[in-house]
Amino acid sequence: MSVCTKICGLSTEETVSSAVRNGADYIGFVFFEKSPRAVSPEKAAMLIRQIPDHIRKIGVFVDPDNSLLERALASGLTGFQLHGHETAERIASIRETFPKVTIWKALSIASSQDLTQAPHYRGLADRLLYDARTDGVLPGGMGRRFDWRLLKNYKHPLPWALSGGLDAGNIAQAVAITGAELVDISSGVETSPGIKDMDKIAQFLQAVRLL
Repeated sequence: MSVCTKICGLSTEETVSSAVRNGADYIGFVFFEKSPRAVSPEKAAMLIRQIPDHIRKIGVFVDPDNSLLERALASGLTGFQLHGHETAERIASIRETFPKVTIWKALSIASSQDLTQAPHYRGLADRLLYDARTDGVLPGGMGRRFDWRLLKNYKHPLPWALSGGLDAGNIAQAVAITGAELVDISSGVETSPGIKDMDKIAQFLQAVRLL
């Protein structure tokens, strides 16, 4: 089984280089000022210049306005990951304004009830990202996981990715339970919030290759 990988929340040349060198399929940049992983569009542009074209570049946003999306897109992004309370109408508007950009919608999962919102994004988002629900200001990147069994045999309305509490030690179990074909990691390759570790990035990507 081939599983694709996204390393999210990178902010230095060294960690971007590690993700590229070790075979990440997607690299994510956070454009949310309250996050310890936040980068400016200018910083993202500098980092994206060192990423080969075949690796997709995803910007993570929380209820963004079009001005931020435009400035971030100019840095070289290929996709938007919407991690806030964006309504279906707002996502439709973003798609109309940015028709060439891939759109991911993150869903906060704590129980099976949370999965009932997934079909609402059919025809609007290109991919869903299932992440663990958090209680604080930050909607993700907290290292929390939800009960992966909620996704076992679930009929997904869209292509999807698994996030939340993943690391090199549990990725095999996570994929075995959920059947995920794309996994997204941020805090699981950090030494502290926002500080990515090159060795942890390499170890995670190697663990996924061995699946």
